[in-house]
Amino acid sequence: MPLPGHDAPAAPYTFLPDLAALVGEIQPDSIVSRQVHADDVVKITLFGFATGQELSEHTASKPAILQVLAGEGTFGLGDERFDVGPGSFAHMAPHLPHTVTARTPLVLLLTMFKGAPAA
Repeated sequence: MPLPGHDAPAAPYTFLPDLAALVGEIQPDSIVSRQVHADDVVKITLFGFATGQELSEHTASKPAILQVLAGEGTFGLGDERFDVGPGSFAHMAPHLPHTVTARTPLVLLLTMFKGAPAA
């Protein structure tokens, strides 16, 4: 099923009036994801975390951005921990160990850049 704004394959834009609503209901003990855009430059994925869910420490080979749309949680970025809520933003260099933990139902947007990795 195409996302709103993706009905016309030749459209030179993506418009989504309410990103957080695309997650839908987040079931207990679950993490849901939905790709909202992908092209040769970026891949953008919407995540919904149920209260208490955690994405364990991992790294990515490309730079990435995390943006909180709704809820509260914690980002682990390298050796530091940050409380996050709506409007929180984190840019991560390639290979930075990071985690995400939801204290309440948490909706975030992940933008992963596809360009050549930084040295």
